[in-house]
Amino acid sequence: MPSHAHPSPDHRPSSTPLRAERAHLAASRSALRAMRKDAESLNIADVTASWVNAEVLQGEVDARIKALADLTHTALFFGRLDYLHAPGIDLAEGAAGENFYIGRRHVHDADGDPMVIDWRAPVSQPFYRASKKDPMGLKLRRRFGYSGGELTAYEDEHLTDPAEAWGHLPFERSREWGKSSRLLQSEIERPRVGPMRDIVATIQPEQDEIVRAGIGGSVCVQGAPGTGKTAVGLHRVAYLLYTHRERLARSGTLVIGPNRSFLHYIEQVLPALGELEVKQATVDDLVGQVDVRGTDEAAAATVKGDARMAEVLRRAVRSHITMPQEPCVVVRGSRRWRVPAYELEELVRELMNREIRYAAAREALPQRIAHAVLVRMEQAGEAPDDRVQDAVARNAAVKAVVKAVWPPVDPAKLVLRLLSDADFLAAQADGILTADEQKTILWAKPPRSVKSAKWSVADAVLIDETMDLVSRTQSLGHVVLDEAQDLSPMQYRAVGRRCSTGSATILGDIAQGTTPWATDTWEETLAHLGKPDSAVEELTQGFRVPREVIAFASRLLPAIAPDLTEATSIRESAGHFEVRGVAPDDLDTAVLAACDEALAQEGSIGLIAADARVPALRAALETAGVRCLAPGEETSAGSRLTLVPATLAKGLEYDYVVLDEPAAIVDGEPDERTGLRRLYVCLTRPVSGLTVVHAAGLPEQLGGGC
Repeated sequence: MPSHAHPSPDHRPSSTPLRAERAHLAASRSALRAMRKDAESLNIADVTASWVNAEVLQGEVDARIKALADLTHTALFFGRLDYLHAPGIDLAEGAAGENFYIGRRHVHDADGDPMVIDWRAPVSQPFYRASKKDPMGLKLRRRFGYSGGELTAYEDEHLTDPAEAWGHLPFERSREWGKSSRLLQSEIERPRVGPMRDIVATIQPEQDEIVRAGIGGSVCVQGAPGTGKTAVGLHRVAYLLYTHRERLARSGTLVIGPNRSFLHYIEQVLPALGELEVKQATVDDLVGQVDVRGTDEAAAATVKGDARMAEVLRRAVRSHITMPQEPCVVVRGSRRWRVPAYELEELVRELMNREIRYAAAREALPQRIAHAVLVRMEQAGEAPDDRVQDAVARNAAVKAVVKAVWPPVDPAKLVLRLLSDADFLAAQADGILTADEQKTILWAKPPRSVKSAKWSVADAVLIDETMDLVSRTQSLGHVVLDEAQDLSPMQYRAVGRRCSTGSATILGDIAQGTTPWATDTWEETLAHLGKPDSAVEELTQGFRVPREVIAFASRLLPAIAPDLTEATSIRESAGHFEVRGVAPDDLDTAVLAACDEALAQEGSIGLIAADARVPALRAALETAGVRCLAPGEETSAGSRLTLVPATLAKGLEYDYVVLDEPAAIVDGEPDERTGLRRLYVCLTRPVSGLTVVHAAGLPEQLGGGC
């Protein structure tokens, strides 16, 4: 294998490649510090026309200074590409080659010559995709190994040398050149302490294709556990911001995660890549127009989340429109101008047929009435202008007609009425919801007001839908939706509104759907999002979960997602895996013993249990003097054990996982399929090892005698 832990001499007789690379690293860090110092020394006092412009420019300068911070604990560059000739120039006899160092950001020297190339630049792409079958103009690709920010090793792959072998797995058999890279395996298997890391140094070819997909279309990624789908989505945001900086700076980008713990876990990835302005939110944050203080039974939440509710709400909003029964008479000076009721009705129906937002149509109606008056003025020989039309639109008689015919709608009050008034709900849901479904979502004791109502998460989504029916929701340039399989159709619509004129990256795993309304197909999801033509990509090759662990968890797939391809793992290390059956009275003791064994290893530890078991386990840990963190709290060298309720495990990862009582995790869900999917999520959280401790029998899908 072409790995050089003790490198051989290069073309400089008095040095070694490793010494030369370390010198380039030191020079690059020095150049980065100079770039930051230049940014800090900028004086914008005399280059702006106003204090507003000065504030904006200073904000951009401050962001530039922050982005140029030298993160000494991370590699400034992680690879080098040696081209046969300068990129973009045809190979000719005597043409000089060119070398590029690939890193997380661009660094140049005092003359402006690049010392490190941003990984998103076109010239960097061969680092991820070149092969001996298609060298993409390269003669050599070098990967660097680091420890604490210090360059310690390198590996070379000579892409034009057919005699060079890459270990037991020739490169020609696979596009994933990292499969036979010791440094790549070391980086993948490096213990995890703290938040999620970027994968910019380890992106594989199939991941890179998704990352660099154009902004013109949306992409849906079905990713098995450990395939890096979340990281791929975040790196795609970073790539799009690099490629379409001005466009996305105007329209905005957003990452949507399932919960706050998950967002905290991933929040350092984009800043590490130099992207500081991407906002993060949960779906609940997006629709947070009311205080959520209540919860729904699963049946009610399922109906409220059904896409049919969109039509119920549309009808409810439209029900406020009434046809005029009286003419509109506008008095101006000594003249009276009359618009008959039938003509007013025509104007109202025309606006209704255009399907524009309720508030926009309401604003347009007085102008339409005023125009009808102006037509009569012109027919009488007058010559009114736009100012006259605006004055007529503001006339008291016109305002009275608009108020009576097209009254304002308060979205929260409308939803309150819909869920409180059985007759109103029946009128709007006729032919859409059954009588039983209507009864399911009606409040048993209607609240008196919007403020006193104990709104649920599903209610907030209904209010958000109604708000969009009244006034259009602003669209962003790009939205990343992670753990998308768990959303209801109405939640998909809420997300889709935020990228109606932009693009989206949808990430998820149908096998990990753990809500009663979890999606069964991505086609259905994309239709609700308003992105039916999105490309669907499947990632099945895992880089995180050990082989034995993913094989054990995959026994559940026939029961929870029979159409999905079983995931495989390229991990060279088999990892630790053990299933321990114990007596019921010994369960807590056995779990603590497994945690002690895991803590003897390096890295983070996750103790995952059914939500109902968490209080007892926390008490047992406290009695034993073992400090545990809650999900979202950052691990450190002195505090590495996190007690994780099963419902919050999704998206998180730990070096070692101790899984408490699988049967309790399954039983904690409203139905078996959801319970088995929740268990699948929990089983696939480890990076290095998994110990399953159980007193009750294992689910039969796992082979109870295991």
